[in-house]
Order: sequence, then structure tokens, then C-alpha cells
Amino acid sequence: MIVGVIPARIASTRFPKKILAPLAGKPMVVHVVTQALKSKKLDKVILAIDSEETRDALAEYDIEMVMTSQEHQSGTDRVAEVIKEIDDVEIIINLQGDEPLVDPNVIDGLVDTFKDTTVHMATVVSRKLRVADLLNPNIVKAILDENMNTIEFKRNIFDLEIGGIYRHIGMYGFRRNALFQFTILKQSERELERSLEQMRALDHGLPIRAMIANCDQWAVDTKEDLEKVAELMGESKEPIEQDA
Repeated sequence: MIVGVIPARIASTRFPKKILAPLAGKPMVVHVVTQALKSKKLDKVILAIDSEETRDALAEYDIEMVMTSQEHQSGTDRVAEVIKEIDDVEIIINLQGDEPLVDPNVIDGLVDTFKDTTVHMATVVSRKLRVADLLNPNIVKAILDENMNTIEFKRNIFDLEIGGIYRHIGMYGFRRNALFQFTILKQSERELERSLEQMRALDHGLPIRAMIANCDQWAVDTKEDLEKVAELMGESKEPIEQDA
């Protein structure tokens, strides 16, 4: 079975409770679930929540939710808590709860990457990398080798060749064993320095295969991001109030 899991932590720092922020008449994370359910390759989509407030806010929607610990250090750890209770899962897709415009075709492409039996962990990178993105440390850049494996993830690009850089899209796929292997690895020095969880895999010798797409990434980290996504969805609305 192939399962998509969406970690949905309510205590986001820059935009508190952003997963529940209203977008086109629904909590934002509902749009993420809706897009994921359009995937032709996922057998199940699970929302991994960590609060009763989230459960209550989403009660009217037909969403499979699993309550998880509030103590997890990362979304991947939250995903692993869900998957350890489901025995017949072979491939897991870790989706971001703050990307309401996630493309189901990209999800399917990532799943197809696992047709290669040598792939144990994979991610998505995009050719759509603008000049402004190169100068933005909030946009993570990925560098690939000739075998389509990632060899680096960086925020700063001053020491890299421009032609080898792709925009990293925060979607991951794992085989079951690789997921649990990742969660027991010690955090690496470069992971902590760069605040990039994926460096843990590279630094411990766990290869990450890249699937190249032509997609944009519309992650919602601030109220301004949410307003931009609302515009892209064709919704005209007043400025969004963000709690302090």
C-alpha cells in the first residue's frame, strides 16, 4: 500500500495555527488533503494532527485523522508515528501541510520514482528557480549528481555552479524501512547548522533520489503568503489577520 501522510502541527512559529487559516471558505489544510486525494497513486491519505483543536475544526470534513504526539522534532517523526501502526504500507509520501496548491501529478511522479528498486528515499526538485530565489536563503537549493541523487542542499549559493542547482520542493518519499531508519539517525552537524532535516540522511549515507518537475512551490509561512495563494485560487479577500 502507498500512503500519503500530511503532518499538521498546530503550533507554527511565524504564522500561528496556519493550517486552520481560512482559505476559499475552508481551513487551509483541507485544500492540501483535497489535492492529495486527487493523486492516482496514493491508496490512502492521512492527516497527522497534534491537537484536539485541529480535530474539532476539521470534524465536518471527510478526512482521516490520526492524533500524534506534540513532542516530535520534525514532520518526518510525526509521519513515522502514524506509519508504525499500519503494517501493510510499503511506500510513504510525506506531504507538507502548508502547501494548498500541491500538484497531484507531482505526487504521482514521486511515487513512480520507487519503481527503481534501488531507491529508498526520494524528493522533488524543480527547474523553476528564479534569480530572486537564488538570493533567498528561505528557498532551499538542491544539487544533483549524474545519477539523479542529491549530493547537497544549501540555502546560500555563492560557492556553487548555477547550472547544477534546482529548487527543492519539500515533498519526500520513503520505503518503510528507510523511514524508520531516518528517524533513529542522530541529528547531524550540517542539519543543525542549516536547519535542513534532509542533511541528516546525506550525512549518514542514506541516498536521496531526486524527481525533477516543472512545478512552482507555494508554501504558506506568513499571512502574505496566504493572501498570495488566495489570489492564485481566484479568491478576492481582505488582508488576513495574523495573531500575535
